[in-house]
Amino acid sequence: MKRTLAEFARACGGRLSGADAAYTDVVSDSRTLAPQQLFIALRGPRFDGHDFLAAALALGAAGALVDAERPVKLPQIIVPDTQAALERAARAWRAHFRGPLVGVAGSNGKTTAKEMTAAILGEAGSCLATRGNLNNHIGVPLTLLRLTPAHRFAVVEMGANRSGEVAALVAIARPTIGMITNAGAEHLEGFGSLDAVARAEGEMVAGLTAAATAVINADDEFAGLWRALTPARVVSFGVREPADFSATELHTAVGSAGFRTHFRLTAPAGSAAIQLAVGGAHNVANALAAAAAAASAGASLEHIAAGLAAVRAVPGRLQFKQGASGAWLIDDSYNANPSSVRAAIEVLGSLAGRRWLVLGDMAELGEFAESAHSEIGEFARAHGVERLYATGALAARAVDSFGAGAHWFADPAALTAALSAELGRAGPQVRLLIKGSRMNRLERVVDALTADPSATDGH
Repeated sequence: MKRTLAEFARACGGRLSGADAAYTDVVSDSRTLAPQQLFIALRGPRFDGHDFLAAALALGAAGALVDAERPVKLPQIIVPDTQAALERAARAWRAHFRGPLVGVAGSNGKTTAKEMTAAILGEAGSCLATRGNLNNHIGVPLTLLRLTPAHRFAVVEMGANRSGEVAALVAIARPTIGMITNAGAEHLEGFGSLDAVARAEGEMVAGLTAAATAVINADDEFAGLWRALTPARVVSFGVREPADFSATELHTAVGSAGFRTHFRLTAPAGSAAIQLAVGGAHNVANALAAAAAAASAGASLEHIAAGLAAVRAVPGRLQFKQGASGAWLIDDSYNANPSSVRAAIEVLGSLAGRRWLVLGDMAELGEFAESAHSEIGEFARAHGVERLYATGALAARAVDSFGAGAHWFADPAALTAALSAELGRAGPQVRLLIKGSRMNRLERVVDALTADPSATDGH
């Protein structure tokens, strides 16, 4: 397919008003729009992309997808529903791609596993991957529309807050390889139970064809369910249970340069020594998932070892940083649910030194919210955490269950002020984990604790 407005109109079932023109990319956010890109005017609960057509024209857009023609001197593709049209165009564009396409789902580790898979496949040829975590009904179609004839592989992340959402994305992307990293207590407010979460993630493999490959976590309690749901060939990975892709001789070290994890990968094609620049048994599981998916797409053991060695921590996900006080910071501030918080605390507990934890609220847990936060406080205490600094109404439950050494603050600013003073007195032996849901904005705490004091003292 050619990247022209007329071709896009045919693919999405729209009518082109105005002159045909070539476009370079498809975007739905006018703030990131560049010249010669096609602007998709989507509607949402709190926005209407049609309000930004004049801005798109001023920025040099090639054209716009709209649900009714507007009086703007910009070529417009007119459709009844721009979201539905975007999805139709993505389906049509995907149909022209003949290489392996890996779909990645799961409660935790999706973005890291996606990055690892893409790094491995990038050693074997040109690989398209989801940018960041644009894994919803908008991001997945936009990712597919970036496919070109030069790409040999594609890795597409797929997320969900409700049942049926992964199935809808699978129907658009039609993966040849479907991966589920795990099922955990995420978005329980929307799903209602852990079993419902597992079935929603299982939509990834349930939607595969018999000719496809399902990559399943043998360590997960729902592995049997996922095997039963899929018509595809199953390839397993696991750290604890027997699996097609497994790890032995696991060792993690940490120093001023950050985490270094070593293990021996055992796979159907043989074994290989693997080095990762990230910590945690959960990241070994992510690496095994990536290895299984990439091998199913044709990657060799050499590709797997080289690709995984090149991966660095995704920002805000167990990212090692040096604090201004000399303390070691583990920035896991991007998001949080009970499973990911436990995994991060286990990493903290494995480190020598004084273990401190900054905790924000875990969001979208519904009726399980209070008990989940109480359990995290107990878990942190049991894993050798010396001090807990918490902010958020729900995180107060963790403070109560943690007991002595726990402190609650009304907002991140107050927490940062108190913590900065304590770190200054404690010295460089502190190992500080910062973890919370996006709404807590704990990245601001990270930024404050890693900032050079001389940059703000007037010198």
